[in-house]
Amino acid sequence: MTAAHFATAVIALGSNLGDREATLARAVAALEALPESRILAVSSWHGTVALTLDGLDPEKPAYLNGVALLQTRLDPYTLLDALRQIEAENGRERVERWGDRTLDLDLIALDELEIDSEVLHLPHPRAHERDFVLAPWLEVQPDAALIGHGPIAPLLTALHDGGAA
Repeated sequence: MTAAHFATAVIALGSNLGDREATLARAVAALEALPESRILAVSSWHGTVALTLDGLDPEKPAYLNGVALLQTRLDPYTLLDALRQIEAENGRERVERWGDRTLDLDLIALDELEIDSEVLHLPHPRAHERDFVLAPWLEVQPDAALIGHGPIAPLLTALHDGGAA
């Protein structure tokens, strides 16, 4: 990705603590305010059961999830740092893996970029298994495809047919 090139980032947003809608609205505004970036689309918010290391847990507070498409010139690592900063500004504490959170921002894809590093994996390694990523992504980009897995519409259908998260 050259310095002048705009890339399209797929960012998954989720919240299951506090005023979820207000937190997600602040996160979208913060994404829009990133340098050399602009929001192309934001999905509606989807209510979902909390996913934990042990699987779906209806006893935990429910999530609101969505996807934003962000056109950006930021490099992937700068964008990841910005997402973590937005999470922190919204009270995100990294205490428990897959635990409850005020805000979760995941970089799902950045154009066709593939990265496998200590801090960043693109595309997101579990995106193809997550209804709460695929359904809102399909809403804002019906022709989207996930590198290594193909078009997201059949991936979502397969999840529904298989009963996965």
